[in-house]
Amino acid sequence: MEALNQLLTDTLGPLGPLIVVGFLGIGLIAAVLPVLLKKTVDPLSKFRDMAKPQGATVTTAKDGKPKKLRASAGGGAKLDKFATFLEPKSQEEMSAARLQMTRAGYRGKHAVRTFHAIQFMLGIIFLVLGVIYALTQAGSADVSTTKLAMYVIGPGCLGYYFPKYWVQRRVDARQAEIQNGFPDALDMLLVCVEAGQSLDQGIIRVSKELKTGYPALGEELEIVSQEVKAGKDKPTVLKGFAERSGVQDVASFVTVMIQSQQFGTSIAEALRVYAGEMRDKRVMRAEEAANKLPTKMTLGTMMFTVPPLLMILVGPSVYDMMQLFANFKL
Repeated sequence: MEALNQLLTDTLGPLGPLIVVGFLGIGLIAAVLPVLLKKTVDPLSKFRDMAKPQGATVTTAKDGKPKKLRASAGGGAKLDKFATFLEPKSQEEMSAARLQMTRAGYRGKHAVRTFHAIQFMLGIIFLVLGVIYALTQAGSADVSTTKLAMYVIGPGCLGYYFPKYWVQRRVDARQAEIQNGFPDALDMLLVCVEAGQSLDQGIIRVSKELKTGYPALGEELEIVSQEVKAGKDKPTVLKGFAERSGVQDVASFVTVMIQSQQFGTSIAEALRVYAGEMRDKRVMRAEEAANKLPTKMTLGTMMFTVPPLLMILVGPSVYDMMQLFANFKL
């Protein structure tokens, strides 16, 4: 290996090993990508084509070309031929990825595929930028191999993991919004139910009222109302609401509603009790955050308040002592 390294250095210069490794990586990627991007033909596709209804297209009066009755599926459909490479292989991983994207607010049919495409593209782009920066630094100064590797790998990892960080931040923000607005939603739902409306009508009204203050919660409640209108079973709809939100308070509320429906108890009474508990819980969360604040401010206080105070109080005495020692030496 030392002889090969010396040969590459003598032939291509100090960056010879790095250049060879870069070209080898590009060659391997070019050789593997066609295999990964090749989409296998689904055996059931012929039956799906046969099952398509006749007359799915209409003919325009001007040019006689067939016109589609449905709009295109969007930009995610362009990645259909890369589905094998951009989607998880197992059904469990695919379901978990879709749930994560749904909790982040991306409900499109091709959300998982688009996410992996963006992740792959950003990783490649930042990796190329890292290679360019590494070559620039190596040409201008003597840089160690470890630093060159960090210059190349660091931006690539950053570009690859940034979409994951973005999606997780979106999930956390939506869950916090749903958790903060859920007590108000329960209070409004209780008012609607006590006014004589059914639970379904109350959910529709609350979803409209919450769109301004808590758009994420309003959107989730609107989905619940639309699913109930479509004829789905109410316990299934409520369980789907709890799963999409990922908030423990919503899951507890769904359990209370399902049990009230099964045992025939008053929904208004259950809402009244649970809404009171949610209000108390929100107050407790606010008090907990307020009690954590002095502890979090301790470090900042010690760093930015105590040193200037010591300089003001002890500084003159230290200066006088230094002058006294200087005069004593003289």
